Amino acid sequence: MAVVEWEKHDTIAQIKMNNGENRHNLVFAETMLEILHDVLLDEDINGVVLTSTDEKCWSLGMDVDWLFARNAEGDTDSIKKCMYAVNEMFKTMLTFHIPLIACINGHVAANGLVLACACDFRFMSTEQGFCRFPEVDLGIPFLPGMIEITRKGIPFYKFEELKYTGKRITAKEMEQHNIILKACASKDELFEESFSFARSLNKRRAIFGEMKRRMNRWIIKSIDEEDPPYIEALNLTAW
Repeated sequence: MAVVEWEKHDTIAQIKMNNGENRHNLVFAETMLEILHDVLLDEDINGVVLTSTDEKCWSLGMDVDWLFARNAEGDTDSIKKCMYAVNEMFKTMLTFHIPLIACINGHVAANGLVLACACDFRFMSTEQGFCRFPEVDLGIPFLPGMIEITRKGIPFYKFEELKYTGKRITAKEMEQHNIILKACASKDELFEESFSFARSLNKRRAIFGEMKRRMNRWIIKSIDEEDPPYIEALNLTAW
């Protein structure tokens, strides 16, 4: 089974993350890019719902074990390639011509929450799952581009609180602060709401993509101009 795959439901593409905690490494990012490209080639698709096949987790962010292993081996090229691939994944999502809906059916944390914010809309279940940024306790600051992506999806006052405290919040609190559109009572309701909302967004690709490109141009600029110095210097941790 691929770490990411997709299937078609009438006019909706369901992208399924299949790798347990769905942590982001080079294979994950490159596979997601391939999937997004394939979905875009199908002209019948007018909505995308991003889900996880894991019972507990939607996505817990960067694959730090993979990154630390590459660092221990002195394989800095793979680390840089991974970080650039993750950024390319985010840039593709931020300019994607089809609405992207994060159907958060489990825990979401760290760069996984950035992934959710890179989507256009978010739903989450109250049945299971929490949201948090643990980086303050791990010594891993976000790249500038990741910060800008997150500011798109989370009000800045709440983003500051989550980043500086590392606290967990529930789907209900996420709804109260407009991070998600709806906190659904069950996973069944979550999938129903996510797919129903995706079907309601039958927008022309040209205008939807152009609006996203203009709306998110400042995020793309940050990724392209501010992130590379940190990546090239491997300035990815702070102790």
